[in-house]
Amino acid sequence: MVGNSIGKVFKITTFGESHGSCIGVVVDGCPSGLPLIDNDFNEDLSKRIPNEPKIVSARKEIDKVHICSGVFKGLTTGAPITLIVDNCEGISKDYDLIKDLPRPGHADYPAIIRYGGFNDYRGGGRFSGRGTVSIIMGGTIAKKLLSRLNIEILAFAKSIGNIEVKRTISFEELRKNRYSTVVRCPDLDIAKLMKKSIIQSKKEGNSLGGIIECVVLNVPVGVGDPVFDTIDGDIAKMIFSIPAVKGIDFGTGFESAKLKGSENNDQYAICDDTIVTTSNNAGGILGGLSSGMPIILSVAFKPTPSIGLNQNTVNLKTMKETSIKISGRHDPCVVPKAVPVVEAALAIVLVDHLIRAGFIPNVLKEQK
Repeated sequence: MVGNSIGKVFKITTFGESHGSCIGVVVDGCPSGLPLIDNDFNEDLSKRIPNEPKIVSARKEIDKVHICSGVFKGLTTGAPITLIVDNCEGISKDYDLIKDLPRPGHADYPAIIRYGGFNDYRGGGRFSGRGTVSIIMGGTIAKKLLSRLNIEILAFAKSIGNIEVKRTISFEELRKNRYSTVVRCPDLDIAKLMKKSIIQSKKEGNSLGGIIECVVLNVPVGVGDPVFDTIDGDIAKMIFSIPAVKGIDFGTGFESAKLKGSENNDQYAICDDTIVTTSNNAGGILGGLSSGMPIILSVAFKPTPSIGLNQNTVNLKTMKETSIKISGRHDPCVVPKAVPVVEAALAIVLVDHLIRAGFIPNVLKEQK
């Protein structure tokens, strides 16, 4: 299985399966001199699991990070950093019973064909959302580097099912509220409706999808490498590595197709001796380069495919049509868990481009 690495200078390689012994990541290209200890990962990993049993899977992993290489005396050495988290809560018997019944909406069938039936099918194996732990670990390191440039990434649940935040959310409100609600929505009233909708869907044996919006602040102008390594192209590739992602757009995105040029163009102005635009329909990216305005993107997540309703499938042994009802522990909506994953994914791509562009040096000096 190839395709497990991303990045050119700041590069991550992820490994591990949902029910294997561990989940891990190798981070290569991190500058030397960055303070890093095991506990630095706790906050980001804790954000991945909302503290509300009614809206998340019953699988509870400790997610304790162990640094295996690349750090000496609490500082990165410049060598590859290997990070692992042990899997302790997998219940594989649920999957042994349905290993010949590809689950609708999952990658089971194409994976069986692609890898000749040798792939680990337990919990989706390599295709499981459990693998997002690797992205978060890599993102923690990336965010520590971004903080030196005062670059901030703020993602939140904009919609779940047909419940949507329709008003403008300030950056301050995002910082304060997005992780204060179990659905990761900064609008406290809308968050209550989202939670209620997820719980109701779960009672019905069904699931919901949604949209995560993300804002990146203080990215310098001109970051990106057109024409084939554009900043938005690399962000899109990274985002699509997150399971259940089905779409992404920047700024006004598909809505820009309905506008006239006079409506869509972001006109320039000067504010506090800085060139800005009076709108941000481009989402902070022009020609594959950062424009200096906030990078804004939206990510669409499909409903969790593991649901408690009867669905049609095929028995691959008998080649007979049959039905399947999926048991086990599954999220009725992946959006709340995915918010910190989107933030981590953005951080990884941005650091790779910023190092390439010379904004982050190879050797760091401790900030005073």
